Amino acid sequence: MSITNEAIVYFSEKLTSEGRSAGTVEKYRRDVRAFAAWLDDLELEEASGWRESLLEQGYAPVTINSMLSAVNRFLRFLGREDCKIKFLRVQRKAFREESRELTKAEYQRLLDAARETGQERLELLMETICATGIRVSEVRYITVESASRAGTDINLKGKIRSILLPNKLRRKLLKYAKKNEIASGEIFLTGSGKRMSRGQIWREMKAICKKAGVEESKVFPHNLRHLFATTFYKACKDIVKLADVLGHSSINTTRIYLMTSGAEHARQLEKLGLVT
Repeated sequence: MSITNEAIVYFSEKLTSEGRSAGTVEKYRRDVRAFAAWLDDLELEEASGWRESLLEQGYAPVTINSMLSAVNRFLRFLGREDCKIKFLRVQRKAFREESRELTKAEYQRLLDAARETGQERLELLMETICATGIRVSEVRYITVESASRAGTDINLKGKIRSILLPNKLRRKLLKYAKKNEIASGEIFLTGSGKRMSRGQIWREMKAICKKAGVEESKVFPHNLRHLFATTFYKACKDIVKLADVLGHSSINTTRIYLMTSGAEHARQLEKLGLVT
């Protein structure tokens, strides 16, 4: 049985109808196409061999499992769950890679760099994500109305949660909106009045890394959400409350956000005093 382009198109449409983001749909489609290219004239019953092929190509275990997740979802869509590929068993790391850990000092340098280059919108956008813990896809909920009433409800994938906006942030948002003649609706817009895309936000953040003296590998919207999570937890030590604020269904997901860097983990080990 070969995998047709038509089947991949129908699969993509199904994911979209379920509320999956455009980025997720494209990622699933890319992984399924890679699988289909490898499968070629093999039978689906031989699908498990793809995992070993990915290992031989040097893919990281976490990446492989992500690709397998997409392909297994596709196999279920085809009604061929009997061909699902088993995931690699990967022990959860106790700490994050330091090259991915954005510190509060580095965050401040990013804000300073945006301010010094006259990028007021980018500076305020980064502050908004980091001060509320919202996802980049939820930036559209930051409106003149939500800033006026100090909070808003976010509806994502059928799950609604409420977020609060700190007073200082509210004032800055309203001041920015007034300055840019935004009387209502979304605050973070392009020059032509359209919603900022995920890609545009990503590119603008990457563009100031050099001036800020921060490694590009640490600078992306989701890392601002991570910084919010670690800072919030240090302040309240309540993982259940943090999970609610972030909109996580499982505390296990929230735990990932709270992993410290390798350097911090090493310092904690030194404090144990178990080496005489």
